[in-house]
Amino acid sequence: MTDSLAEDGTAGCSATMTAVAPAEFRSLMSTFPSGVSIVTTTDLDGRPWGMTCSSVCSVAVEPPTLLVCLREGSPTLAAITRRSTFAVNLLHSRAQATADLFASGTPHRFDLVRWSAEAGAGGPHLVDDAHAIADCRISRTVSAGDHTVVFGNVTRVEHLVAADRSPLLYGLRKYASWSLL
Repeated sequence: MTDSLAEDGTAGCSATMTAVAPAEFRSLMSTFPSGVSIVTTTDLDGRPWGMTCSSVCSVAVEPPTLLVCLREGSPTLAAITRRSTFAVNLLHSRAQATADLFASGTPHRFDLVRWSAEAGAGGPHLVDDAHAIADCRISRTVSAGDHTVVFGNVTRVEHLVAADRSPLLYGLRKYASWSLL
């Protein structure tokens, strides 16, 4: 199999490849630990929205840009795209219950955690559960199968000094923490 460049500038292959089954792909990705975050925003009426997300990646330093991958059909994604801003709350090691809550789809989850909505923030800040927060403005979105990749220019970073600074990790279908020395 050799790689080639198609007429439209996209990479192509000279051999046909088929995708693996979703369960096999999930099994592969479960072996790749990553940090846990909760992506938040408010809708145009001020109602908070949020979901647990481990698909977060830095993209560029200049301008400071990160990306999050969110499930198509998610009400959080819909609110983010309408508002054009969001916050990425990087969770500390004691925030597993909050990660589970925001992954569960439980309605009124914001009634069960302490959060703040400062003027100019990209979304609600989970002040008891995050060790750091990035406020972002959407620079672009890209549809990718059953998810949307949301690129955000980081407009503000907050490090919560009183919080546990050990990040919460998820891999092998369980939570762990990375103790900082």
